[in-house]
Amino acid sequence: MNSPRTLLPGIPALQAFEAAARLGSFTRAAEELNLTQGAVSRQVALLEETVGVPLFDRVRQRVSPTAAGAAYAEEVRDVLSRLKAATLNAMTGRNAVGGKLILATLPTFGTRWLIPRLPAFFREHPEVTIDFSTRIGSFDFARDAIDAAIHFGDPEWPGSGTRMHRLMGETIVPVASPDFVEREGVATPADVLRVPLLRQATRPNAWAEWITACGFDPKRARPGPSFEQFAMVAQAAAAGLGMAIVPRFLVEEEIAAGRLVVVFDRPLRSRQAYWLVYPEARAERPALAAFREWLLGECVRATAGIEDPVPRTEGPRVSAF
Repeated sequence: MNSPRTLLPGIPALQAFEAAARLGSFTRAAEELNLTQGAVSRQVALLEETVGVPLFDRVRQRVSPTAAGAAYAEEVRDVLSRLKAATLNAMTGRNAVGGKLILATLPTFGTRWLIPRLPAFFREHPEVTIDFSTRIGSFDFARDAIDAAIHFGDPEWPGSGTRMHRLMGETIVPVASPDFVEREGVATPADVLRVPLLRQATRPNAWAEWITACGFDPKRARPGPSFEQFAMVAQAAAAGLGMAIVPRFLVEEEIAAGRLVVVFDRPLRSRQAYWLVYPEARAERPALAAFREWLLGECVRATAGIEDPVPRTEGPRVSAF
């Protein structure tokens, strides 16, 4: 049985393996690491002996990772990246007071709501650095080099060992360009059934829920184009491609500028919400703790007095399109 020590390969072997897997060549890996080709080959052979499986297919002068090698290389790359960041933080003293936070966020939420508020956070915490990544769905924290995520959905996350904080709900409203409303003669909620309805790919039931709440059969609706991001949905609506059902706080800029109008004063509260989620093991990292405290306070201030008056959507989920 292997002892814990034998399951921890040396850093030189991991560096040689990662470089060779990424570059597809022992020679190029040697040039990058300032080693000889023979040294890289020996380090990789040592690592293969440790893990007990071939990590490369060797054909003449060319090498390519095996299936096991490719999967292992991704894990090793993440470990080396985190080790490098941890070492840099230790050298600069940032582990004690700040450090770096790698944050995954929804694209439109990040650009429309979060980023405009971040100057206030950095004024309070100049010692913290945030690197952003875009994620639309859930993912595995164990495989992605991400410390925390802002997620929309139910209060659950795949896997175990994560912590979630509710940030805010959202109010969805039907919007369109003024020209579209006039051109299509949209005057009553029933008119929604005969015009193209723009959709956001991760919210396939939004229109069905709104139409059902108005007392109509969503199966009679006319589906329009589908988009991956709310920013694209808003742009398409402003261009007159159809009507959109969107969170109001994400299109306030277009409404204020007159590019979009709320067609009917019939808002609905989404049954899901925005959440901050992160692994339990990283809960007390200084950068994450500082960001968490600031973000929760910012959400309280942003939603004070506006969440309760709007009725929540009720009833079963309905898919019309």
